[in-house]
Amino acid sequence: MALDRSDEILESQGVYALLKRIFSENAALYARSYVIAVICLILVAATTAFSAWILKDVINEIFVNRRAELIPWICAAVFGAFTIRGVASFIQAVLLAKIGNDIVARYQKRVFGRLMDLGVNFFATSRSGELAASINGNISAIRDVLNLTITSLARDLISLLGLIGVMIVTDWFLSLVSLLIGPPLILAVVYIARRIRTVTRETVLLNARVAGTMQEVAQGITVVKAFTMEQQLSARIGWLIDEAFHRANKLASVSERMTPLTEVLAGAAIAGVIGYGGYHTVVNQEPPGAVMAFIAALLLAYEPARRLARLHINMERAMVNARMIYHLLDMEVHQNDAPDAVPLDVKKGRIVFDHVDFAYQEGVPVLHSLSLVAEEGKTTAIVGASGAGKSTLISLLQRFYDPVDGKILIDGQDIRGVTKGSLRGRIAYVSQQPYLFEGTIRDNIRYGRADATDAEIEEAARLANAEDFILAQPQGYETEVGENGITLSGGQRQRISIARAIVRNAPILLLDEATSSLDNDSEKLVQDALDRVMKGRTTIVIAHRLSTVVNADRIVVMEAGRVVEEGNHRTLIGKPGGVYARFYALQGGEQSDLLDEKPASNEHREETPSAAVS
Repeated sequence: MALDRSDEILESQGVYALLKRIFSENAALYARSYVIAVICLILVAATTAFSAWILKDVINEIFVNRRAELIPWICAAVFGAFTIRGVASFIQAVLLAKIGNDIVARYQKRVFGRLMDLGVNFFATSRSGELAASINGNISAIRDVLNLTITSLARDLISLLGLIGVMIVTDWFLSLVSLLIGPPLILAVVYIARRIRTVTRETVLLNARVAGTMQEVAQGITVVKAFTMEQQLSARIGWLIDEAFHRANKLASVSERMTPLTEVLAGAAIAGVIGYGGYHTVVNQEPPGAVMAFIAALLLAYEPARRLARLHINMERAMVNARMIYHLLDMEVHQNDAPDAVPLDVKKGRIVFDHVDFAYQEGVPVLHSLSLVAEEGKTTAIVGASGAGKSTLISLLQRFYDPVDGKILIDGQDIRGVTKGSLRGRIAYVSQQPYLFEGTIRDNIRYGRADATDAEIEEAARLANAEDFILAQPQGYETEVGENGITLSGGQRQRISIARAIVRNAPILLLDEATSSLDNDSEKLVQDALDRVMKGRTTIVIAHRLSTVVNADRIVVMEAGRVVEEGNHRTLIGKPGGVYARFYALQGGEQSDLLDEKPASNEHREETPSAAVS
């Protein structure tokens, strides 16, 4: 996902501003669980400090002063401390895990909801595999940020403060000397944190590319095998893996620079304490209990101190991932319903493109002041060479994009003034490449209308000439279709797609090259099914094969984003030197060929330029 303005804002906010946002969105939802978890973490911290503090009495009272009556009490205290520590650790771990799992589930739903809101242009510029891998890898960062913060403050910080308190009570001078290792650690953390943000982002993006490429190869494995692309793709993904490998190594090198520094400083402090304490014990004959308690507190303080020293570094790593999720959640939706949008009311289904201009992302214009009319209940065919802008009309009519200029009207209603849900709910769409989702055949047909009954689904399958092959499947309608319908042929997938359109029962039907990739037998079955579903509906058909549109009520010929000819088949092939006549001749037709035409009332509809529509 490219860095845009919203991501720059997130980057400029810093760790603590983003942390505040994460807590504001989540803390209140889990307040009770967090309170219990924090209490348990405080108990863990308190029992850790107690373990160091009681060591003084263990050494002095039991082993030096030999007070036997204190042995049961001290043993009971130690046992109780460790029991409390174990139970508290279990409770906080389970609570934080449940909270974390719920956070991940909530953000997955939020991210999916945002993806559903974003326009087609976002997906046109994002690799699906890379996007999925990035989302899956980054959502857990929100959970990690919260868990790091809670455990660091409630367990590590309190443990460290408690152990420092034991050290000060035991020997204030040694405590002061030991705490001198703090400033160098702070400086090191600040330096490493600055380096780690960039390296982490590069690593995350490269890993997403690796996962995305692997997914794409798996989806297109038949093409890979057919074109013997194994070595090329292996070299490509090998390069990506090597780059990700080097970035991961760099990330490990940068993030682990704290380890030798903390070990050296901690070793110096502990060695100094042992030397100082040993001198006083040996030379001044002081009881060793205080020194042992101090050393124990210092040793126990090392782990929470080390975790706190790495907190900012670990937080930076988690924040890089969290920023990517918020970048997606904050992405502007460019095609929201207008504030005063109303449901589309389709009574006839008359469609008008009125002087429409369009270009993809400030690129070369695709449509130039295009105007045409698709009459209600009639079939309008759009033909033309590749790149003429035919499929763009379909996309604009469904509001996948909005025109740069001009209007698109359905029964006189500007589609930008109606809700997208009502607009698309009144349209059934059959594409050249039918997409089937994971699930059963029945599930895929029901996607046309969620409340369709089983009887309606089976009737739609019959009308789509799909019932025979469906019943021949192992489980009939309950047969799993596999990823994108891989277990079915192209013609079978297309007929399921048509059944989906039939079940939708929409007044407007869009057919985008629905038979162009099929063999003759499959094409006949599909065309028969389409003829049934087109009856009484306003239908727009896009086709390269002119043989599939000769019976259309009206044929619109496009070139370079403009309408150049209109009429029916008979009038268009009768134009010497016309674009349609040339196309038809190239595809094996003859100028004088008059195929099965519609009734005479349709045969003489003149090719009046649609630019005059009102």
